Amino acid sequence: MGRLIIHQSMIQENIIENLINICPFKAIERLGDSIDITSACKMCKICVKNSLGAISYEEDEIIEIDKSKWRGVLVYIDHLNGKIHPVSLELIGKAKELASKINHPVYALMIGDNIETSAQELRYYGVDDIFIYESKDLKHFVIEPYAAVFQDLIERIKPSSILVGATNVGRSLAPRIAARFRTGLTADCTILDMKENTDLIQIRPAFGGNIMAQIITQNHRPQLCTVRYKIFSAPERQEIPSGGIHKFLVKEEHLDTKIKVLEVTKKEVEEDISEAEVIVAVGRALKNAKDIEIFQELANLLDGKLACTRPIIENGTLGAKKQIGLSGRTVKPKLIIACGIQGAVQFTAGMNSSDTIIAINSDESAAIFNIAHYGIVGDMYEIVPKLIENIKSGKSIY
Repeated sequence: MGRLIIHQSMIQENIIENLINICPFKAIERLGDSIDITSACKMCKICVKNSLGAISYEEDEIIEIDKSKWRGVLVYIDHLNGKIHPVSLELIGKAKELASKINHPVYALMIGDNIETSAQELRYYGVDDIFIYESKDLKHFVIEPYAAVFQDLIERIKPSSILVGATNVGRSLAPRIAARFRTGLTADCTILDMKENTDLIQIRPAFGGNIMAQIITQNHRPQLCTVRYKIFSAPERQEIPSGGIHKFLVKEEHLDTKIKVLEVTKKEVEEDISEAEVIVAVGRALKNAKDIEIFQELANLLDGKLACTRPIIENGTLGAKKQIGLSGRTVKPKLIIACGIQGAVQFTAGMNSSDTIIAINSDESAAIFNIAHYGIVGDMYEIVPKLIENIKSGKSIY
């Protein structure tokens, strides 16, 4: 990366309007007899070529980092009232896999109040070292104190990679940690791998899911990424605990914040398709809203949940909590039946780890068949009622 430098003494009236008009991102604004470049700038450098020397581009100096000084894969443990979020256990499983490739340890970080019992539970999942910051002032999540103690741990142990669950807390914490260490952050990764030189390979859908972007933080440490729930698998709980627990002092300066929690109001528990073991998903082939009852019946018979693709949300047939995909929920059921769904990457990225995928589509070339374990070519309005009939009569759905 680099920066644009405006040489004010070279700004001439005849080029100001030209620069303003030529910028495709409208990032150049007039300031009296000069110009300013706003945060909308995407560094395309078109202005540099057309400014007659009034704007130049300066590359940032690349500082070689000693990667050997950064060691270990750290997992931030998300929890609520002592209950560990399942995504944290999934990330421990992935961290163990990544760390084994470079012979690094696996660390876990817990922040909160009265959390030692939960930290002890992590010892049954093969973590090498568990670090906890415990204080009554950390009972509720407040961003400044949490970021401060997170920073304190990183400075102490210097982990090479950090994995954070893409929860509400994780999405708030991770970018602030990345900013404090002037390092990169890749959000919503779907694939992670590790190079021999400890560079973390971070792969995520980009441009609306049309491509898979591979991102590597070559010149900075630590490396940070967030991962959604249900992307990876949690390790089996061991019978014998391992690893040690290390407590660090929460200093007064760590707790410096202008935010004060006055009251905590519990949310009503909402239906979450992420936890469903059976899902019936409906796509664009749904002809009208009333027909959703057919697929709801199938879901009920299988003791499952009804879900859908984005078009069904946009036309108001189902609520947003039912959507599977990049802009919806990630699911990993034992069985998913995809009805009338073409299989765009935006959808499949949210369900392709399902144990068994059954696809029903009238288009035999539909992309959904590329990931389906079983495929039925035909009209879902004919096939689903037959499935319902077979289930009611005790026959197999296969």
